[in-house]
Amino acid sequence: MAEALPECYHGAMSKRECEELLGRKNKDGAYLIRESETIQGALCLCVYKQKVVYTYRILQAHNGNYTLLTSGGVQETYFKTLGDLIRNYKRRNQGLALHLRHAMKKKTPMLIQPPRRLDIRPGVSAGVSAGVSAGVSTGVSAGVSGGRDVALPEEENDYENDPSADYVEVLPD
Repeated sequence: MAEALPECYHGAMSKRECEELLGRKNKDGAYLIRESETIQGALCLCVYKQKVVYTYRILQAHNGNYTLLTSGGVQETYFKTLGDLIRNYKRRNQGLALHLRHAMKKKTPMLIQPPRRLDIRPGVSAGVSAGVSAGVSTGVSAGVSGGRDVALPEEENDYENDPSADYVEVLPD
């Protein structure tokens, strides 16, 4: 089973983009993981401390374990997952400029889904739209009435979305 990437993993990101993102957060101990620009297959653990971003290279061994690239003479520590590596470096005095404190979560684009087509059932009242003052009836509802979906009346179809048309005309931008 493949390991799930940690929420602080940002994928392909330049060093400059990383520094700008962590700089906007402006919290000592803020960190993220990104792909290395210079070593294919390597990752970078980037940690913010006093307006400086410290970058540590994460390498993956042939057996799948992860380690931070260390200087000569320093024993490497291996971790089964990136999550284990992060948990370790959240502890103080593990060799980083500052222990990990604030994960910079990657913001994912919202999924845009087409609107559901709601069906009108005979005998279901449309009610009054929420937010409309009492005593003013609109005849349509923008919400839910009695726990059931209520459809809004459709506007006339335009030529591009006419369901009875044999073709759809695509106009240039």
